[in-house]
Amino acid sequence: MADLEPDLEGFSGVVSARRGDEVLGEWTAGMADRTWSVPNAPDTRFGLASGTKTFTAITVLSLVGDGVLSLDTTAREVLGADLPLIADDVTVDHLLTHRSGIGDYLDEEVDALAPMTVPVQQLDSTPAYLAVLDGFPTKFRAGERFSYCNGAFVVLALIAERVSGTPFPELVRQRVFVPAGMTASSMPRSDALPPSTATGYKDDGRTNVFELPVQGSGDGGAHSTALDLHRFWLALTGGRMLSARLVAAATAPVTPDTGDGVGYGRGIWLDEGDFVLSGGDHGVTAVSRHDPRTGTTVTGLANIEAPTFGRVKSLMAALREPR
Repeated sequence: MADLEPDLEGFSGVVSARRGDEVLGEWTAGMADRTWSVPNAPDTRFGLASGTKTFTAITVLSLVGDGVLSLDTTAREVLGADLPLIADDVTVDHLLTHRSGIGDYLDEEVDALAPMTVPVQQLDSTPAYLAVLDGFPTKFRAGERFSYCNGAFVVLALIAERVSGTPFPELVRQRVFVPAGMTASSMPRSDALPPSTATGYKDDGRTNVFELPVQGSGDGGAHSTALDLHRFWLALTGGRMLSARLVAAATAPVTPDTGDGVGYGRGIWLDEGDFVLSGGDHGVTAVSRHDPRTGTTVTGLANIEAPTFGRVKSLMAALREPR
């Protein structure tokens, strides 16, 4: 597979290609920790940023499968008097599909890397996000169109916590990481990262420690490895987290084209028949692409803000070519 080696110029992280139990290729570049000169390795853990949204969606859909929630449950039924600017007709399904129309605390149509409106160390639990979610008026009527919304997935985490009685990081562990066998994945505090975790670096060389919440929630904060993300896709398509009906719901093209030729289901991007998990933030880039027809996963994880989507897509395309 040497002829498949991706372009790693300017990259810092891991690129991995796997099919079933076979490692088709794995490449590393850069430093996981520049202070101690620790290089990135195949088993290095990386932040996933918005890739976490995929886990949030699967967690919520598993609660739907248990009958604790339905896709038609309104946010208001669970939130009560909290976040009063969320319209009464916004449902769990609207939130899952980025079609809720709610105002976003981190609106990527305005500024994808805008600073937090409260000190990041105050965001140490999902309920703590109420302080940053509140006060944003509705952008459009629920169900009207697709508009990527970070806040919607934090609201989903709030809803999941309240109906389950379980803190969201633990809920994701129970409903995603454990059944998928993702032994190196978690939603850790930023001041208690597990061993072999890459430090995220900004373009100016500083770390991202002052840019991200101390505890992630429904829209970001999970950490994982290339192997664990392959395990995730195999577990999802193998029915180990959701029923076949709910897997189909997660991967159905609710929005066939979000504006750039890529579709969206419920927490999963859809591109040329592949399922895609994707995220980026200060010092974090993550893309994992899975072909359910062949069981092939190509993953790119970086501890810098580096072009990764194209690298991963090109490698998947190369793997499909006759050899």
